[in-house]
Amino acid sequence: AQGYEMKVEQIFDDIPSQLQKHEKKFKLSSLKKEARFRDYEEAIFWLSDAMITNIAYNSTAPVLGLKLNMERMTLKCYMADTGLLISHAFDENGIVSEEIYKKLLFDKLEFNKGMIVENVVAQMLTASGHKLYFYSNSSRNDASSRMEIDFLVAKSKITNRHNISPIEVKSSKNYTLTSLKKFCSQYKEQLYIPYVLHPGDLKEENGITYLPLYMTPFL
Repeated sequence: AQGYEMKVEQIFDDIPSQLQKHEKKFKLSSLKKEARFRDYEEAIFWLSDAMITNIAYNSTAPVLGLKLNMERMTLKCYMADTGLLISHAFDENGIVSEEIYKKLLFDKLEFNKGMIVENVVAQMLTASGHKLYFYSNSSRNDASSRMEIDFLVAKSKITNRHNISPIEVKSSKNYTLTSLKKFCSQYKEQLYIPYVLHPGDLKEENGITYLPLYMTPFL
């Protein structure tokens, strides 16, 4: 990353803490108080092009041609390899102890599992050939429009309507679907199949399809 090595390193080092946040959107202000997107754009692209990160962009309108409504400055920065994310997040002394991995595998570690699970889903969607998009509306004036959808996927066979599937990722068996229900209500003309990826079994309920996480590659 000749010429902007420091910016690349800044972004790379900050990925775990940014994914730890509830919304997971990458905020440049955490790197530098008055940071602007144009100052870091090349570094973000370099990390993506080097296949170190998977970048998801906010699509402001969930209609056919998600890229046409892409908001480049609102993005999520996932690690392209989830094992590397874990090593990166828990690297306290230059190397992650084997004990950490064991505790993670046996669910004996208190931390935000949503970060890891969402990163796994981003990795699987990318491996399946999907470009990563999400939907975010943080309206302060209209509570009914305020929602966050983890991923948006367009179906392969396009029709006049009902092309976009919203995807919510859940890391535990106890969760709410407030944003997904708002999305389904507001964008029913554009809606194809709404999905919830979760640790539970396959089921269909109230028009929503619930899939075990391992079924993500079939979307």
